[in-house]
Amino acid sequence: MRYVKPLSLFQDLVRGNALERGRLLGLDVGDKYVGVAVSDIHNKIASPLSVLLRKKSTLDMMADDFQSLISELSLEGFIVGYPFDRQRRSPDAVQVKLFIDDLSATRKLEGLKYTYWDEGFTSKNVELLLRPLNLHPVTSKTIIDKFAAVGILQGYLDYVNRKQKSVTAQNFGDQPLMCGSFLCELNMNLSAPVCLTFFYLLL
Repeated sequence: MRYVKPLSLFQDLVRGNALERGRLLGLDVGDKYVGVAVSDIHNKIASPLSVLLRKKSTLDMMADDFQSLISELSLEGFIVGYPFDRQRRSPDAVQVKLFIDDLSATRKLEGLKYTYWDEGFTSKNVELLLRPLNLHPVTSKTIIDKFAAVGILQGYLDYVNRKQKSVTAQNFGDQPLMCGSFLCELNMNLSAPVCLTFFYLLL
């Protein structure tokens, strides 16, 4: 696996064959689970995909799952949620780095590009939206992980697509956008009934 800057990853996609352009996978890394989201073929919209169990003993299996997804979905890179607003040695930051290091150590994803993107309290935003539904804790946790990954990936896609339209490549910056996900916008701009309807449709 190879780290690249956020906008460099997207620029590589744009420079590629438009008819065979790859998609991106968003990851929300937790201590027990990894939420996974995927972009559409135009890399504009993120959708929930799955939640993977995270254990040291299952890293090889998880790498196999990612290999399958890379083949099935023509994936070009991972967008990994990272707590940029906190200290780099916080438990959350350390576990994200550790996960990527462990995944790289399997040597099953050689050459795959990845970058970090601000997770912007996406899990907290999803929790607030789900609270009125009174879901079973296991169900709630699965949804939170999935949609936290969606929020991370969508925030990245929104930002890089805006940059692609408004700024020439040589003027691109590489600073992460803080809390730029659609979940923040949902939380701030939509009424509670509208938010709940949104999640019911996606369950």
